[in-house]
Amino acid sequence: MQKIAVYCGSNFGESKAYFDAAQEMGQLLAQEQIGLVYGGGKVGLMGTVADAVLAAGGQVTGVIPTFLREMEKAHVGLTELIETPDMTVRKQKMIDLADGYIAMPGGVGTFEEWFEVLSMAQLRLQQKPIGLLDVNGFYQPLLRLIEQTIEAGFMPESNLSLFVVDSTPQGLLEKMRAYAPVYTQKWHDPAWKKA
Repeated sequence: MQKIAVYCGSNFGESKAYFDAAQEMGQLLAQEQIGLVYGGGKVGLMGTVADAVLAAGGQVTGVIPTFLREMEKAHVGLTELIETPDMTVRKQKMIDLADGYIAMPGGVGTFEEWFEVLSMAQLRLQQKPIGLLDVNGFYQPLLRLIEQTIEAGFMPESNLSLFVVDSTPQGLLEKMRAYAPVYTQKWHDPAWKKA
C-alpha cells in the first residue's frame, strides 16, 4: 500500500481520543512511508491527520470540490491539492488514487465514503484493503447493524471478510496488510421462497 485514503470527520468529536487517534494515524503513515489521500480539508480530524503526516515528513494528497475550497476549508500546505467539480468526482478520485481505505470516526460523509468502497468490494469492482478504526468503540453500533443485515438475509456472512477492524492505527494497518477477502454469491433465495 503506497497510498491510503483516510475518511474521517471535518469536526473533532467530543472525545479527545478521536484527535489523538488521528495524530497517531498520521504519524504512522509517514513512518511507514505510506502517502495519505484525504478530502483536502484543514478542519477537524481531516486537518489533524493531514497535519500529522506532514509534520512527520510524509506525503499528503488532498482532493476537494470547488465549493468547499471557495468556503476556505481547503488545506493550503499539502504536497498536492486536487480540485474537483463536485463531491461525486472527489470520491471517485480518492478511490482511484488509493491502495487501501480507512474510516476513522466521522459523520454522514465518512459513512458514505466507506460504504461506497465496501459496496464496490462486494461487487468485486475493487479488491483493495478496507479498514475501520474503531476508536473508543465508535463503530460498534455500525458493526451491530452489519450483523443485523446478515441475520436478516441482506448480506452473506462472508462479507465480514471484506473489511478489517481494530482500535489502534498500528493494529489496523497490520490487518490491512494481511487482507484476504472471501468472495461469495451476493444474491440468494431465502428459505421461505424455496418452501
